[in-house]
Amino acid sequence: MTMKITRVEAIPYAIPYTTPLKFASGAVHVAEHILVRVHGEDGLIGEAEAPPRPFTYGETQASIKAVIEGIFAPQIIGLSIFEREKVQARINRTVGNPCAKGALDIALWDLAGKVLNMPASALLGGYTDRLRVSHMLGFDEPQKMVDLAQEFYETYGIRTFKVKVGRNPFQLDVAVCRALRAHFGDKIDLYIDGNRGWSASDSARALRAMEDLDLLFAEELNPADEVMGRRWLVGQSKIPFCADESVSRPAEVVRELLDGSATAISIKTARTGFTQSQRVLFLSESLGVETYIANQIDGQLGTMASLVFGSAYRATSLHAAELSNYLDMSDDLLTEPLQIANGEMVLRNGPGLGVTLDEEKISRYRIDL
Repeated sequence: MTMKITRVEAIPYAIPYTTPLKFASGAVHVAEHILVRVHGEDGLIGEAEAPPRPFTYGETQASIKAVIEGIFAPQIIGLSIFEREKVQARINRTVGNPCAKGALDIALWDLAGKVLNMPASALLGGYTDRLRVSHMLGFDEPQKMVDLAQEFYETYGIRTFKVKVGRNPFQLDVAVCRALRAHFGDKIDLYIDGNRGWSASDSARALRAMEDLDLLFAEELNPADEVMGRRWLVGQSKIPFCADESVSRPAEVVRELLDGSATAISIKTARTGFTQSQRVLFLSESLGVETYIANQIDGQLGTMASLVFGSAYRATSLHAAELSNYLDMSDDLLTEPLQIANGEMVLRNGPGLGVTLDEEKISRYRIDL
């Protein structure tokens, strides 16, 4: 079966957050994302979301639109939607641009599922139909973060929380984690994410101060580019040390693991799509390295992509996935909003990603660059 790509769109849109997420490398107040649409010959459209993170990967809304429509689209129009390796080879001639590449790849998987009338989760692996949900907590005072966690615990049944850390001095972040553990006891799981905010020595001190809190992971506490400091820190960590921003490509996963700079890997479909995420997952799994599905502060379309990929494989279903931060957006593009109940999110049964976008909302929130 062949189905040629006829057109590629990159539509910028902006939706405000009701609760901005603040963390060591920046803050997000408005979801200034790109809707990527890949059109096939029969009129079907594959869709995905690209969330720019200029303070992490250097991409902006304008740069994603420009590279997709100006560089990638001319190279892939006319190819079959099933020629994913050709697509990957062509777009990877251009360095960087992980979120632009990731969204383009996910849109192709969505389109393939629609053409075959199959869920993308089944095309990928079809392991389970749901994932447990983890919620990210941004910077705030200890009691406010406890109150927010309690709200998500009661309303959605969420039992796993990622705590954004990396402030200087680090004592406030330690106090937040202590307050959460004191409030919930062993009813919840906790892990921390520093977004490269601390030095290696401060990271080591903070981990020692939290040794009794039973943390699941520590993620990117200090920059991976501080090679010796990172290796020294990971070598003494008593819990898995996750690479996230430092592993935007499979080759970087190899580098971080072999260099002793990480012992676990965060997978974000927003930056590695489905095709490159498969490579990250299979590499990690073959080495006995834990993985989990992380969040790029995606909207609901991006969140569904994370759910589709994470539920397709046993290894990515073992840990709670970061699937809830779209709840902080004031609106979204889906016709039927995603649901979290009893701490889980369940797949939709439709073809591709299984979701439908609201054209009126796309018109309302799209912007011209």
